[in-house]
Amino acid sequence: MESHNYLGIYISTHAATAVCLHPQGKGGNILGCFSVSIEDQEQANIQTLASLLAQGCAERKLKFSEVAVALDCAMFMQHNVHSEFNDPKRIAATVKFDTEEALATDIAEVALAFEIASGDEIGSKLNVFTAQRSVLTEVLEALQQYNLDPVTIEPDVGCLSRFINRMVETAEPREGETLFGILSQCRGYLVVPPTTTDEGGRIAPAVRTFLVGSSQDRGRLLTREVLVTTALVEGAKPVDSLKIFDAAGEVNSREVGQKLGIEAETIDLCQAAGAEPPDVENCTSPADFAIAHGAALSHWQKGRRVNFRDDFNPFEGKKLRTQRALRLAAACVTILLIVLGVYFHTPLVKADADRSDLRRKFAKNYSDVTLRKLRDDVNIKKAIRELTNLKRKIERGGKGLDPGDKSVSSKLTLVLAAFNKCAKQTDLNVKSINISGDNITITGDTSSKSGQVLYKAIKDGGLQILKEGGEIKAGRLTFNYTLRPKT
Repeated sequence: MESHNYLGIYISTHAATAVCLHPQGKGGNILGCFSVSIEDQEQANIQTLASLLAQGCAERKLKFSEVAVALDCAMFMQHNVHSEFNDPKRIAATVKFDTEEALATDIAEVALAFEIASGDEIGSKLNVFTAQRSVLTEVLEALQQYNLDPVTIEPDVGCLSRFINRMVETAEPREGETLFGILSQCRGYLVVPPTTTDEGGRIAPAVRTFLVGSSQDRGRLLTREVLVTTALVEGAKPVDSLKIFDAAGEVNSREVGQKLGIEAETIDLCQAAGAEPPDVENCTSPADFAIAHGAALSHWQKGRRVNFRDDFNPFEGKKLRTQRALRLAAACVTILLIVLGVYFHTPLVKADADRSDLRRKFAKNYSDVTLRKLRDDVNIKKAIRELTNLKRKIERGGKGLDPGDKSVSSKLTLVLAAFNKCAKQTDLNVKSINISGDNITITGDTSSKSGQVLYKAIKDGGLQILKEGGEIKAGRLTFNYTLRPKT
């Protein structure tokens, strides 16, 4: 999958080499490699070089997820610095002060990377690499412009050392150490792999770089630099083996070995990487290919790397991609929740609409028979009692018997209704009826034996006798009643 592919770039001021690897096996599967140059370009700058790199990747359809850069030795400087500490965290906190004191220069304008070469009871020896921030800024901005944001920017000697450690197989364990001499067209590299013994030793490779002129004797130059390097290398074992690669093919390993008094042999970097000649035919030099290959291998390495970006401009590509992925996931989840909410809420909205329609229909159809709009807190028993009283009042009013009605006609109706019930039985003769306020005064006479019948008819007719009087004359009962309607 393309997300597991890695691109290594070895970049110098006028040329660059790129190698794309897939993490398969010991050193990965080479998917493609090529070199570009700006020596014949009208605009010979880093931006043009980055553009050619992006164009080369597009033409070869190279897909990758991470980029690592190896910086040419002409774009940085290497220093040997002593630290009083052995703890990597304390060394990292004080290495700038130690470097500034050792170089006697302002450290603010440079980016710094280091590795611990060796350590003892008095401190640690450091390989410190410094590069101008302006140079790194130019390289980084040019690559980022074409979506080639590197995870690491390392010295080329570090990437070459990684390639040798992983890809170049040495013979069986020897009594001494092995020195690797790599000569490109204009650069020379000497690398002694790290050793850790019971007596103590290097925990980082010993590396040196030097320039190679076009007119120099490459064999004589290599012999001289090897003598200097073996004198500077500190270790429990002496250097007794030399492995040589010369891009120009001019160095005779046998003659160099005889001059140095050690074993010397020629190695093939492309063969060590498992690459066939057609695979690297687009690369300027196998040495450049090995450095770019070692840069791509940085994604396999565990632990601390000599990375200029840790001090200069920490890589945030993964962080930014993670943030974008989280924002996209959050947006998708939000949209999903909205859709689910609408889906489950739609039946409720429809049911509420149906309820509202039914309420409007009921309100219209039953408005004629409802006395009032009953509130939820109305006592239904009280309402029934009021309706019953109103019904009774209406019925009594229709008969003229409403005791609560205080009109003259109502009072007269009550009196006449009582008299009509007993008129035939009592031979009733009414002389006068006088209504004053609530009181009714009646005078008249009846047969002497019918007084009780009249009295009962008055009381049953809804009248209350307040005052009564009477006497018998000529066989008849003369009466005088003061009445009032019952309440």
